[in-house]
Amino acid sequence: MDSVSWDEERIASHVWIMAGIRSSNQRGIPAMLRHRGEAMSGLLLLKIALLDGTARAYTQQRDLDGRLGWMGVPRDEALPEPEIEAYLERTLARDPDLWLVEVEDPQGRNPFAETALG
Repeated sequence: MDSVSWDEERIASHVWIMAGIRSSNQRGIPAMLRHRGEAMSGLLLLKIALLDGTARAYTQQRDLDGRLGWMGVPRDEALPEPEIEAYLERTLARDPDLWLVEVEDPQGRNPFAETALG
């Protein structure tokens, strides 16, 4: 049996998040770090600005098997950007260990969806 714990197998948050930002920018999808969270295990809060006055936000969630996926927050739909910003501010106030990355993409693509999440 393998003696490596779950935590030892994870990629540090700061590594894959910064790599995801670089990769997104290289693919022509502007991405920027807005809040640096806990370096090793902070989860990502992602804002996708659709550049039409609306935005979507996603957070990472673990399923029962520990696999990370994405959930639209506060609802799984595009909302007015001020509403998304208010949600992000409240969420970061409750959990400053979260990372916040903003992406600008009118197509609403999540550049982190293909990234290994740890």
